[in-house]
Amino acid sequence: MAEATLTIHHPAGLHARPAALFVQTAARFKATVRVTNLTRGTKPVDAKSILSVLTLGVSQGHQIRVTADGADADTAIRTITELVESNFGE
Repeated sequence: MAEATLTIHHPAGLHARPAALFVQTAARFKATVRVTNLTRGTKPVDAKSILSVLTLGVSQGHQIRVTADGADADTAIRTITELVESNFGE
């Protein structure tokens, strides 16, 4: 299993376009990818589900933990980390 703890800097948090990009990126991998809002203390949810990601209520400045389990887990975590650190391409 691979994991990363990331801080969301995007003004919209994980809502609207950033959430869609996050889910699309996670869905590219065979690994099971889950995300937790550490700031709010939520339970892990499926990072490939837009509704699940939106229910986390991730706002700007929140910390999330992303975990991946499967053959391409390391690549999934690396790619999602790059997406978040690039501020979702903005």
